[in-house]
Amino acid sequence: MKTYRIAVVPGDGIGHEIVPAAWQVLEAAANKHAFQLEKETFPWGAGYYLNTGKFMPEEGMELLKSFDAIFFGAVGLPEVDDTLPAMLYTFKVRCGFEQYVNYRPVKLLAGLESPLRNKGQQDIDFVVLRENTEGEFVQNGKIFHPDSPHGLATETNVFTRQGIERIARYAFTLASRRRKTVTNVTKSNTLIHTLAYWDHVIGQVSAEFPDIEYRKMYVDAASANFVLHPEYFDVIVTTNMIGDILSDLGGAIMGSLGLGASGNLNPEKDFPSMFEPIHGSAPDIAGKGIANPIGQIWSGALMLDHLGEHKAALEILQGIEHCTKEKIRTPDLGGSATTMEVAAKVKEWVLT
Repeated sequence: MKTYRIAVVPGDGIGHEIVPAAWQVLEAAANKHAFQLEKETFPWGAGYYLNTGKFMPEEGMELLKSFDAIFFGAVGLPEVDDTLPAMLYTFKVRCGFEQYVNYRPVKLLAGLESPLRNKGQQDIDFVVLRENTEGEFVQNGKIFHPDSPHGLATETNVFTRQGIERIARYAFTLASRRRKTVTNVTKSNTLIHTLAYWDHVIGQVSAEFPDIEYRKMYVDAASANFVLHPEYFDVIVTTNMIGDILSDLGGAIMGSLGLGASGNLNPEKDFPSMFEPIHGSAPDIAGKGIANPIGQIWSGALMLDHLGEHKAALEILQGIEHCTKEKIRTPDLGGSATTMEVAAKVKEWVLT
């Protein structure tokens, strides 16, 4: 029997509720499809930082390296400086393990109504691919004389040919399995060096895929079209910061950020990939049992798909849609179901 070793990092806040809820669904799928998920749980995150002064121990990356994947909840607490979680955990893992593809599906699930008037399932079904290790989030900068009248701050974006080419090739390859359209979302009319270069390299890669329609769209126009014409999109490829913002807008047009899933992928599988919902740790609702687990469950389905368990992944997504269609919904979607009730319904469908 095939066994996958999974590092489980619940993190903070609602992570301690949605991760166990999602895990029971993953275990059900594994039992049904005759593979095993062997987990080891790590207590890292902002809570760990409050006790130790670190988000993970010094040997944390070395420990994670031996796993097939990382199943992550959310990180951050009000008592901890919110600039630290990304720097000391999330970016550290993404960059250290060359997880250069941030894969975020946007799909209107069965039975749900989008906040967009007159838009249905046939209109909202695309993927945002965010370059995940370079761009605007490299944290290459400095603050000089912060409290003086002549204080200043700098932030330098970093775009390399290698980094642009590899996310672009992933996007065009993915589009070849979908509806054969790639939209490059950029802002090269004002960021005339970094994003002009981004456009230039993606344009060169597009020539390698003549059967894929390639379009360029400025981020302001793309933001408007997410709302007015989401049907325009199939595969979106964009930068680290633009992708971070647009994918949250994608979650909103699905009906709730609680639905959004993501994978931080190392496509070559030289390192483990990390799977997490797009929302935060939501400490204001932690412990109440009302957090929406669908983003976490869907992230688990993405993890199984990445590991090669495609049928199990598909059945989990079908289970999620069965749940939303049957109106088993948490309060963020206007329902009254608990976190565990939603997970139990998805699990029930998976086991049928």
